[in-house]
Amino acid sequence: MIITKELAQKWFTLFAEKVIQDKEQLSEYDRIIGDGDHGMNMARGAQQLLSSWQETSPVLLAEVFKHAAMKWISGVGGASGPLYGTAFLEMAKAIGTKEELKHDDLINVIKAGFDGIKKRGKSDVGQKTMLDLWAPAIESLEKGELTTATLIIALTKSNELKATKGRASFLGERSINEVDPGAASSKLFFEALLEAGDFNGD
Repeated sequence: MIITKELAQKWFTLFAEKVIQDKEQLSEYDRIIGDGDHGMNMARGAQQLLSSWQETSPVLLAEVFKHAAMKWISGVGGASGPLYGTAFLEMAKAIGTKEELKHDDLINVIKAGFDGIKKRGKSDVGQKTMLDLWAPAIESLEKGELTTATLIIALTKSNELKATKGRASFLGERSINEVDPGAASSKLFFEALLEAGDFNGD
């Protein structure tokens, strides 16, 4: 499946809808190991994105990602706004002037988002952050094996980690077996990709 501007917009629309639907659960995860506002913050950005698309639709593929980045940076508080915003902005840069993305292009674009999160958050895989969902999702996509099941496995494995980054790190051992809210919302992001179309093939 080739990602066009229309499919990318469908991807972000589904993601926004999922975030709004799951905002209370996401905030509950955050209440346990963070400050309790991840879901509400994410939902605010998601709602702003959906509302803005009713007024104006992106013309270019990269603009879909840039537009989402701006809404997350301006509308979402806490750490998640800058992290997701940076990811989407780096993805837009990686797309450049391309009008469509084939399978390998998509992988490179998502990797650019991953690198943006890593740099902005000064974090790495294994610290119980959203990166611990993005990394296995990218690996599964590279193998053509990205499914809802592999995303569930990735989130489950991230739950087993001890947080060593951010507010959750203050919990130490108590963070083990708890859900990282950023990883949980990232799961929704990749689930939305799956629902938007079959992106495992060319």
